[in-house]
Amino acid sequence: MSRSFLKIVAGVRQGLNVPLPAREPLVVGRKEGDLLLDDPLVSGRHCQIFARNGEYVLQDLGSTNGTMVDGRLVREVVLKPGNEVAIGATRLILFTGATEAGADDADPAAAKDTPQNQLEIAWLLDEELVELAGSGERTRSTADVIGQDLRLPPGLNALVEVVAGQDTGKVFRFTRGNVNVGRRAGEVPLSDGEVSRRHSVIEVFGREMIFLRDLGSTNGTYHNGRRVTVGRLRSGDTIGIGKTVLKLQVTR
Repeated sequence: MSRSFLKIVAGVRQGLNVPLPAREPLVVGRKEGDLLLDDPLVSGRHCQIFARNGEYVLQDLGSTNGTMVDGRLVREVVLKPGNEVAIGATRLILFTGATEAGADDADPAAAKDTPQNQLEIAWLLDEELVELAGSGERTRSTADVIGQDLRLPPGLNALVEVVAGQDTGKVFRFTRGNVNVGRRAGEVPLSDGEVSRRHSVIEVFGREMIFLRDLGSTNGTYHNGRRVTVGRLRSGDTIGIGKTVLKLQVTR
């Protein structure tokens, strides 16, 4: 099972990362449990999260005000990376990291630079080169091209909004095709101390061709709650960096 945790993005313990144990249930409550929330809307022993068949299951324990996942009241549900759990006034998001063996074999979307990812990105970069250079630059390597400035495709409007973390409410609009995210640096400068100075980059090649790439950050980059080296983004997806969560919006 992968190393997973819940990030509290709103509520009395905002900013806390709560590791999920592989064997024992994690009990959440106001008076009893492993994660205590000082909130009158939370029952004494509210819900529990436990591992079953390689997945995490959330089970409400007969709480007075109920437990919600992605806006739906639930009794028992299998959690997926990026799910938002609401317990009283507290909101938590499930994040999944690398497997215990250090590989993401179970999830193709989280694999590190698979041949398919490399081919797809290389093809896009080559197309961009032809448009920019108009010459025989197709022989250049993918790594060389990624560092170049990219133009934002005509007619494409994109932005990221900080929806959790120290910079909540800030909006960063894209003015170029490669948008760097870092600690007080880049096109998306964040105040979060857990963000690396050069943390990740968002590369925009087209409306359906937007990629998120980690730049060797200390604490990793998460796409919809799952740790990635390279991930393909769509409008509405979330990006987790340190204690910060960003949401991508793409409009016509």
